[in-house]
Amino acid sequence: MTEQHEEHAHLFERGTDGPKVILVGVDGSDSSMRAAAYASGLARRQRALLAVVYVQPVLAAGAALGAPVMETTDEIAEDLVGQIREAAERLRGIFEVRWEFHTFRGDPYAGLVTAAEELKADAVVVGASEQAGHRIIGSVAVRLVKAGRWPVTVVP
Repeated sequence: MTEQHEEHAHLFERGTDGPKVILVGVDGSDSSMRAAAYASGLARRQRALLAVVYVQPVLAAGAALGAPVMETTDEIAEDLVGQIREAAERLRGIFEVRWEFHTFRGDPYAGLVTAAEELKADAVVVGASEQAGHRIIGSVAVRLVKAGRWPVTVVP
């Protein structure tokens, strides 16, 4: 080994080359909660920030019919934050994960893309779609993979 290589060999620090921000999309479904658990393990091991994102759907038709859409999606967001805080408290002292909760509005794909761009995500984790129709028209996960902007992990 040359002197120059020996000089730089000790500068490498294991674990510092990984992602700094891991984004996970949650919507309360079982697969999204499994994705959140998987992403939290990744964030812990990589010492990355876990950005938990809920995309509030914009349902113009429901609002036109007088349905309390905004209140309902706000309640879902509050419930998700509560579930995540509860899980974090159970693991306090065993596993430490830095996390933030963010809410974006729009369709799930556009909301996650916006979130990943604004939060400067290095990786995106989502749950596999549980809806049969997505096999035909494409799921959010497939669209994110096809966008090719970030490494995307799809959790079953």
